[in-house]
Amino acid sequence: MGGTVPVSTATAHSGEIGIYQDAIGTVTPLYTDSVTAQVTGVITEVHYREGQMVKQGDPLVDIDARQYEAQLAQAEGALERDQNLLAQAQMDLERYKVAWDKNAIPRQTLEDQEKLVLQDQGTIKNDEGVVAYDKVQVGYCHITSPITGRVGLRLVDPGNLVTANSTTTLVVVTQMQPITVVFTLAEDALPAVLQQTRHGQALKVEALDRAQQGHLATGKLSSIDNQIDTTTGTVKLRAQFDNRDGILFPNQFVNTRLLVRTLENQTLIPSSAIQHNGNQDFVYVIQDNKAAMRTVKVGNSDKGETAVTQGLNPGEVVANSSFEKLQNGSQIAISKIKLPSTSSDTTGSPAQ
Repeated sequence: MGGTVPVSTATAHSGEIGIYQDAIGTVTPLYTDSVTAQVTGVITEVHYREGQMVKQGDPLVDIDARQYEAQLAQAEGALERDQNLLAQAQMDLERYKVAWDKNAIPRQTLEDQEKLVLQDQGTIKNDEGVVAYDKVQVGYCHITSPITGRVGLRLVDPGNLVTANSTTTLVVVTQMQPITVVFTLAEDALPAVLQQTRHGQALKVEALDRAQQGHLATGKLSSIDNQIDTTTGTVKLRAQFDNRDGILFPNQFVNTRLLVRTLENQTLIPSSAIQHNGNQDFVYVIQDNKAAMRTVKVGNSDKGETAVTQGLNPGEVVANSSFEKLQNGSQIAISKIKLPSTSSDTTGSPAQ
């Protein structure tokens, strides 16, 4: 048998393991607003700093409002004048009614005055509309943030002339909290996801960095697209993240892990303890200081552990190193320090 082989060991235990669907995704804000000018004028002040976090209603850009304020003053003056004309016409109407009751004036004079009052009322409505419109124009001169978010780089400077309804963007505001990640799944994985969502399950989604080494954030699946892309055979999904620490950034590339369901009462061992011989998986079970090769059937893997569905029970001890020296029946000595393993373990999660 080649003498005693020092090995490190692992003990099979009962636990739970998740079934995940891995995908690539892009961080996508819920709202991105590109603000343009709705009036023509010279920019007098830019209030925001590049990269600043702003709240809804915070001032961003001021446009010279003097001409619009002058137009508003004219409209308000016209309204005030016509209001007094209406008041005068109404007083005359009351006088004509008294005179008509005394047969002092013809019926036609009274009716003409009634129509004159209605005309003045229509003029007032028109004046009120002009005043309201001019107030809106003055409001457009003081641009505020439509949402709470982060502003981008400064795109305009004071002194520049902007025109109404042009395509020139004055500032871009992007919502950062909460934020979403849009990712795609193969259509074959969709039924399992739909089965969980139909039962009201809020499926957890983890966002990982490009190298799949660093955990960035944890969120929940918020929506599924309404059709499958026939060119790729995939469907888009959206997950929402609180992003309180701002670690997720718009258009950032991330890897996602969608937890479809959790299997409980599974027999788990380190993935590194499982060896492969063609299509056969096996472990070395340690009994009476000897290694006994045993064929097993494996299921899902997650975070360095693999579920063994057949061939192993919780509490049994298996070898976790020195596989290049082990054979069926080898005499072993348990090492307290884990030795390098030559396992050819594959950590991907097989479909269930």
